Amino acid sequence: MKKFLRLTATTVLALSVLAACGGNENTNGDGGDTDNAGDDTTSETIGDGDIELVFWEFGNTGYDKLIEEYVEENPNVTINLQNSDMNDLHDNLFTSISAGTGAPDITMIEEAQIERYRNAEHAFTNLYDLGAEEVSENYLDWVWQNGENADGDFLFGLPTDIGPTVMFYRTDVFEEAGFDSSPEAVSDLVATWDDFENVAKEIQEKTGKQMVDGAELVYNARRDQATEQYFNTDDELIVEEHNQISDAYNYVASLLDQDLIGNIPLWTPEWFAGMDEGSYATMLAPAWMQGVIKDNSPEEGVWSLTTMPEGAGNWGGSYLTVPAESEHPEEAYKFIEWLTAPEQQLKAFLDYGLFPSAPAVYEMPEFLEYEDSYFGGAPVAQIFSEAAEAVVPVYKGRNYYPVDGEVKEAIDNVAAGSDPQEEWEAALVRMERILDRQ
Repeated sequence: MKKFLRLTATTVLALSVLAACGGNENTNGDGGDTDNAGDDTTSETIGDGDIELVFWEFGNTGYDKLIEEYVEENPNVTINLQNSDMNDLHDNLFTSISAGTGAPDITMIEEAQIERYRNAEHAFTNLYDLGAEEVSENYLDWVWQNGENADGDFLFGLPTDIGPTVMFYRTDVFEEAGFDSSPEAVSDLVATWDDFENVAKEIQEKTGKQMVDGAELVYNARRDQATEQYFNTDDELIVEEHNQISDAYNYVASLLDQDLIGNIPLWTPEWFAGMDEGSYATMLAPAWMQGVIKDNSPEEGVWSLTTMPEGAGNWGGSYLTVPAESEHPEEAYKFIEWLTAPEQQLKAFLDYGLFPSAPAVYEMPEFLEYEDSYFGGAPVAQIFSEAAEAVVPVYKGRNYYPVDGEVKEAIDNVAAGSDPQEEWEAALVRMERILDRQ
């Protein structure tokens, strides 16, 4: 039996992502059935079993379909799948474990957000105690290690998907500028960040269009390629001890100064419209963005994808954890072990574009043969898997997002006309203030 309760409308962003990935939630129903269910939460109960597992997720994973398959094979289990905004989920989880009550049996945690919980091992079940070591070889080493504590003897979660980054691009804009628009040709054409800047100049000169929507995705692309970012493993701020972050910032500031990139904020109506209208030529983004592009620019063969200049990074991906409050940790673990197994990760990729964290999938015939007609028949799986295996893991730290936000504020101010150096120095001051308040 499947019951569905929609508590209220989701946010604009969540709606876009849901629609992009084929979400088909029923909009009927009312009411909430958990203490933590907020205004933007949907709840769906699947199964008739006596053991109910409450499962918090964000985004559009398509897990409802896989859960139906699981409960059919395990009729003693019922799973209450609750979907909410990513930030709301993490805030609610933090509040719940701090209070010692209200946490679910299973919760998704985004890969960078996991740093917020590293000092709260007591609030989670060590998945090594439930046999996780036996499946460790199923996953990319860097992804698995990110789910452990510093000593490597406590495992917070099993990896779901990852977000290897690539360069999506509009074939029509490249062709209008006189370039060969095949993935191979564009990869060779834009092999470095210097190439990216030079091609941006040519595209602007020949088409009047800008290379990319705005500064944020360019900065993210270079940030995610950095082997060191904001913190060392002692959570000390190291932004001024290496030049990878400042180089990324200065590169973006230079592109803005030359008017080679737009100033269209992510997730705004203008950003979605530009995707379809071709007002910008490229989008530097992770695997999970492909559904967003398809939803907002539905014509096949216009967008394609190729490798990122100077190599891939990773943006996003998640873990499934079992909070210590769960009364059914063994059953919860059994379910998430099944859900994150290579066979289910393949299904999640084919159905919803969630890129697997299990490299065994990369060798599966269905994966290798996967070509996407939307992207002009480009070897999507091959491009993403090569990007995934090229990722160099980097420590992010529990204050990653607040510090990253200060750089983004500086970039926004530069885009609005402020002096880049003054904004950089001001951002450093704000970073220190944030850390002083910890």
